[in-house]
Amino acid sequence: MIYFNSDYNQGAHPEVLDALIKTNAEHTDGYGLDPHCENAANMIRELIGDESCAVHFMTGGTPCNITFAAAMLKPWQSVIAARTGHIYFHETGALEGTGHRIVTVEAPNGKLTPELIDAALEEYQDEHTPEPALCYISQPTELGTVYSKDELKAIHAKCRRHGLLLYIDGARLGAALTCRGSDADIRDIAALSDAFYIGGTKNGALFGEALVIRKSIDSGYFRHMIKRQCGMLAKGRLIGVQFEALLAGGENSLYYRIAAHSNAMAELLREGLKKHGVRFDGDSPTNQIFPILPAGVVGELKKDFFFYEWRREKDGMIPIRLVTSWGTERSEVEAFIEKLDELM
Repeated sequence: MIYFNSDYNQGAHPEVLDALIKTNAEHTDGYGLDPHCENAANMIRELIGDESCAVHFMTGGTPCNITFAAAMLKPWQSVIAARTGHIYFHETGALEGTGHRIVTVEAPNGKLTPELIDAALEEYQDEHTPEPALCYISQPTELGTVYSKDELKAIHAKCRRHGLLLYIDGARLGAALTCRGSDADIRDIAALSDAFYIGGTKNGALFGEALVIRKSIDSGYFRHMIKRQCGMLAKGRLIGVQFEALLAGGENSLYYRIAAHSNAMAELLREGLKKHGVRFDGDSPTNQIFPILPAGVVGELKKDFFFYEWRREKDGMIPIRLVTSWGTERSEVEAFIEKLDELM
């Protein structure tokens, strides 16, 4: 079986695993207060060009999203998000569990716009309704689409105008930074948000994300909220070590190379599908692609390849999701295309 179902179903990239093995016998302080986390945080500050930001190493994307929102929002406040946003659609009501509403809007290609933010704000205006105080977007989106620098600027300006915080979910940030046509680099992401995270779990780490918070909104008590939300890892250095390995070399680092490889493998899949005139559910330039295939073809492909059916069958056609990762080999992509050639 060849796997195209996700970018975290293998373990760590060998270079990351090697770093963990080499440091395994070390004795350090716990809870992220160790030299590896400190060094990795400084590497991130240098990469984004902001020496004053706070960096917190978290176990996963949902803990990043929920802990940040819970720490920043007053009890009556809410979050604006696309209906397809991970925080709404794939986190089992975790944010609502903290007492905060998610105000969702139907967003073309999964992307919020200033106009959609205005529409959400118009609906919630006084003390009888949950006041939007934070905009949530992801880069790339849940549909694999990517915000341009101008789009980020426009959203950032809209948030500033209305006093909203802007938070960027970066679970697959590497894919967005290295995909074709991308013009927003990591310094832009940092400058045009109040907080974002650099995703490790889906880009070569065993687990772990790096949450970056601008000094202007850092109360100094965020670690208290991490602990309260059960997100403080005793062996915190395990995340710091991985980010040291991933980010050494800045924009020439393993992190960028893994993401570029994932995108390149997805591009090969995309081109192989296009040869057969396959349509796609959205225009994703990243490592997630969503071809729409005949139900019979999907059934045959599932005998040799593991992937998700993204939507239900309609008129005999099924949109599926194919995802590539650090471990995707060219031979695996070629095997998929060869099988498709047989079937179509």
